Amino acid sequence: MGFGNFLIDNLETFLSFTGFANATTGHWVMLAIGLLFIFLAVRYEFEPLLLIPIGFGMLIGNIPFKDAGLQIGIYEEGSVLNILYQGVRQGWYPPLIFLGIGAMTDFSALISNPKLMLIGAAAQFGIFGAYMLALLWGFAPNEAGAIGIIGGADGPTAIFLSSKLAPHFMGAIAVSAYSYMALVPIIQPPFMRLLTTKKERLIRMKPPRAVSKTEKIVFPIVGLLLTTFLVPSGLPLLGMLFFGNLLKESGVTKRLADTAKGPLIDTITILLGVTVGASTQATEFLTLNSIKIFGLGALSFVIATCTGVLFVKVMNLFLKKGSKINPLIGNAGVSAVPDSARISQVVGLEYDPTNYLLMHAMGPNVAGVIGSALAAGVLLGFLGAN
Repeated sequence: MGFGNFLIDNLETFLSFTGFANATTGHWVMLAIGLLFIFLAVRYEFEPLLLIPIGFGMLIGNIPFKDAGLQIGIYEEGSVLNILYQGVRQGWYPPLIFLGIGAMTDFSALISNPKLMLIGAAAQFGIFGAYMLALLWGFAPNEAGAIGIIGGADGPTAIFLSSKLAPHFMGAIAVSAYSYMALVPIIQPPFMRLLTTKKERLIRMKPPRAVSKTEKIVFPIVGLLLTTFLVPSGLPLLGMLFFGNLLKESGVTKRLADTAKGPLIDTITILLGVTVGASTQATEFLTLNSIKIFGLGALSFVIATCTGVLFVKVMNLFLKKGSKINPLIGNAGVSAVPDSARISQVVGLEYDPTNYLLMHAMGPNVAGVIGSALAAGVLLGFLGAN
């Protein structure tokens, strides 16, 4: 064999290993979606801390390559990406995220007005509404439960539950949950306006009372005992959430609280985002079921928003005139903290520039975090045992 033939043969072999030779239409579609996520994060600042890692992870996961046992893909045992992905697949990234959330969260608005917790509970109807719709669309009960949790607007909870109930749908569920979290400013306002009257939008709420340090310290302890005795299967998420909050409120573990809400949650967010994005390989992600999951996710967000607003309207029928609640904070019952609370504030200011609803909306907003974790525990307890 001459040198020319040797060179051509080796060049052909080299080219067969390139991404260009192995790319399919699906790869190009997923690469475009990854670039779209990055664009939305940079241009419009839609959840940039989430969409940039997920978007770039999509680029990483959809670089086509020839399977030659090189251990570079996320689904190849022993590869670096596969090792990092274990935190998603085995469900130990989400509790660490909840630890950081707890260390960042101020529950004062909820402690000062406990009835706001009911709004957070009402918004969880989005989860169970989507669960029932998923059953009607032909999904198995465990799959329907994992899909329904998208309505909680809580990415870590969605990843945790789907890793237990439907790991084969985890990529689609996680991307759907984070996508709709980023689109909260677009999805919620039209339904908030549709379901409220001008008079209701102008309701002024009493200023929240001051909360003592003792109350703030006792709350995570009592909250942990009450919620986990009620729903023990929610312990991994609720335990870390309330532990992180106790680190913050105790006043004597500032270093630990700073670590939990800073370097730790930032590191886990990076690893979770990149590996979730990388798990959306075209062959695994571009399916009819993924389209159904995105549709059910949108419906669950709408149901959660509407039930939260409508529940406040019902509550107002039983409240005295000076104690009524502005229905615009009903949307904040989903656990997209603090974005949904900000939407309450923005929409409220459109109708009364002096009516500040943010502090009031934070009550149902943080209640929604607890509520979604409880709902996940209920679904895991009922469906995970089957």
